[in-house]
Amino acid sequence: ERQLVESGGGLVQPGGSLRLSCQASGFPFNNYGMTWVRQAPGKEFEWVSYITPGSSSTEYADSVRGRFTISRDNAKNTVYLQLNSLKTEDTAMYYCAKGYYNADSTISPQDYWGPGTQVTVSS
Repeated sequence: ERQLVESGGGLVQPGGSLRLSCQASGFPFNNYGMTWVRQAPGKEFEWVSYITPGSSSTEYADSVRGRFTISRDNAKNTVYLQLNSLKTEDTAMYYCAKGYYNADSTISPQDYWGPGTQVTVSS
């Protein structure tokens, strides 16, 4: 059962910004930390960021720290990822996932994941 739906991706020039959204349903969103991951063409999944259930703590991959910001609105069952100062190497399909992942996690798609949202950074 698909429980997550991502949106907000698009084509943007280097240095530009996007705001990704992930709408959750079918589980107690308030009880779960949420993670963003991405997959560039021909590459494995890469962990991007994590936020705790109550937004008290966030974590970021070294490659995005200082440029991306994760947040959530539990009243709307939605988690966000603000992407600033985008680089060509940020081009990927972005997915959200429930639960805790970090840079050491082995990431594989789950049945409940959404279709992802494509971010393309190009001039």
